Amino acid sequence: METGNRLNKLRQRLIEKEIEAVLVSQPEDRHYLSGFSGSAGLLLITQETAILATDFRYVEQAEMQAPDYTIFKTAGGMEDWFSDIIDGLNIRRLGFEADHLSFDMYRRLSDILDDAEPQTRLVPITGLVEPIRAIKEPEEIELITQAIAISDAALDNVVGKIQPGMTEEEVAWDIEKALRDNGSQPLPFDVIVASGPNAALPHAMPSRRAIKQGEPIVIDIGARVQGYGSDLSRTICTGTADDTFNKVYQVVVEAQMSAIASTTEGMTGAQADGFAREVIEKAGYGDSFGHGLGHGLGLAPHEKPHLSPNSEDILVNGMVFTIEPGIYLSGWGGVRIEDTVIMENGRIRVLSQAKKMEV
Repeated sequence: METGNRLNKLRQRLIEKEIEAVLVSQPEDRHYLSGFSGSAGLLLITQETAILATDFRYVEQAEMQAPDYTIFKTAGGMEDWFSDIIDGLNIRRLGFEADHLSFDMYRRLSDILDDAEPQTRLVPITGLVEPIRAIKEPEEIELITQAIAISDAALDNVVGKIQPGMTEEEVAWDIEKALRDNGSQPLPFDVIVASGPNAALPHAMPSRRAIKQGEPIVIDIGARVQGYGSDLSRTICTGTADDTFNKVYQVVVEAQMSAIASTTEGMTGAQADGFAREVIEKAGYGDSFGHGLGHGLGLAPHEKPHLSPNSEDILVNGMVFTIEPGIYLSGWGGVRIEDTVIMENGRIRVLSQAKKMEV
């Protein structure tokens, strides 16, 4: 992984924020900026220095994965080693990821820095690294594409085997097994299999409920390759679908197709959301589409850009995100169709290839 260009972009943002250094604690940001995939560590980045602090369990791994960094082996609590890291760096304003750093760590850092020379002030920062992560490099797109291929194959393989009487948990396990057998790392999120009335819950957890013939089944899955994830949803029906299913399914398909065809580079996430929402509202289901149209994905299952009614995120080439309209009817069920897409040459290109129902 080439981290030099990413560090250059971050350092430019440090200048814009008027801070000499930043402490990176958020796992996906840490991985993105260094290549280090261990579960414990902090990055300290200045205009001239890049330090990865981690304990003895990960030192050798850090040396292999983060060659652009000076590896600092920690021992004991932060009070025992943090002063040694910043010694001589002349940091007066130290940014930290305010949406991740715990209050306890903030308090401990404050106590340490009270005794530092020169006096160092902690500066809360949000949205420092994620906007850089939002525009994917070719290598990242390739890893996401590999993850998508795994989830596409797993879903297509399992869907044809779903029979009435199987429980949601059984189907979810079959899907998870297929994902892992096809090469996925630990899944980016838990598999969702929601049948009948449970399908009205967008994030329902698989239960021991037996699937019945003719009812909607919402399936939401993802795979992971070298840290990068995919996200895919399909809604199916075993047996003959009723009129409600056929109508709702068709509206969701039309909403998704409208957003895919109409969204172009330079639009906001809110504008993209509006294309799908207009279709659903005209069909009389506006109150039943309660979540946003989509979200970015990569090292995290949900990241920038956000596609929702109030999103001001600008969609640009290189962004990878989902398009996932849904309609949820309490007591009956729901329909969600989700594909992962990329903004490319000013238009959306669909990356997911899993089959959809024909109604």
